[in-house]
Amino acid sequence: MNTAQQVQHALQTSHRISARRRRFRQNLPLLLLFLPVAAYFIIFKYLPMTGLIIAFKNYNFADGIWGSPWAGTAHFDQLFSTPKTLDVIKNTLMLSLLNIFVSFPFPVILAILLYEVKQLWFKKTVQTLVYLPHFLSWVIIGGMVMTIFSQQSSFLNYWIERWAGSPYPFLYKELSWIGIYLGSGIWKEAGWSAIIYLAALTSIDPSLYEAASIDGAGKFKKIWHITLPGISSVIVLMFILSIGKLMDVGFDHIFVLQNKSVMNVADVISTYIYRTGLLGAKFSQTTALGLFESVVGLILVLAANKIARMFDRGLW
Repeated sequence: MNTAQQVQHALQTSHRISARRRRFRQNLPLLLLFLPVAAYFIIFKYLPMTGLIIAFKNYNFADGIWGSPWAGTAHFDQLFSTPKTLDVIKNTLMLSLLNIFVSFPFPVILAILLYEVKQLWFKKTVQTLVYLPHFLSWVIIGGMVMTIFSQQSSFLNYWIERWAGSPYPFLYKELSWIGIYLGSGIWKEAGWSAIIYLAALTSIDPSLYEAASIDGAGKFKKIWHITLPGISSVIVLMFILSIGKLMDVGFDHIFVLQNKSVMNVADVISTYIYRTGLLGAKFSQTTALGLFESVVGLILVLAANKIARMFDRGLW
């Protein structure tokens, strides 16, 4: 490399360094705003992951996390050789799959219906009504469900008893319990989940609808050929994220509706961990189950994203 090339290389290096410093100074306010978020995830999300080590130990309070004796994979072997644990995993998968394939389309449908409404006052009223349940706790929702479907004191069973002669145990039959579980989840979260689809709908070019109207397309053809393709990337994104929760149906929703009569379908990983791990003090065993749940969720997200990337719809 001659002297001229060395000078040119030095100038290019100096320009790159200057550009990086200038970009850093420009982004410094944003980085400072991001620091509390990063601190939150590091302190409350990543540091607690060190506790996963007790899945491979016989944990006890006296010795603590680091002093407890190693158990290797004994807790995992015990999990997958216990029929009760396998039933819990099966129930979790069943309810999660039902949540995905039954509940997932509702926010999309609701968003499209709201988008098609032209009367602003009616649209705002409906939006307020469908968003409101999201802000209610599952304890309140559970109380409302009991008021509607309870065998002893619900107004629904009051009329059923008058017409049919005896009340129907909605909350004590497995099939009807699953229906109530899915329905209450849709009612509570569909409106809130529709917000992101409504935002995506506003990005569709209105001229596409005008061109379709000129060609004689009806409302349903516009939705099928313009609206759905226009928000398909957002639908895929939300579907990938929901796949990651396949092994996690939550705790509050199940717990407030759960009763002994439907434990064959209502006992899931989260309630099993609460009952066995916290109440039964089997910390190592339930930590192993929680770690298994997280690893399966990670694998499913990666697999779903890989499939989506084949159609140029990947999350990353």
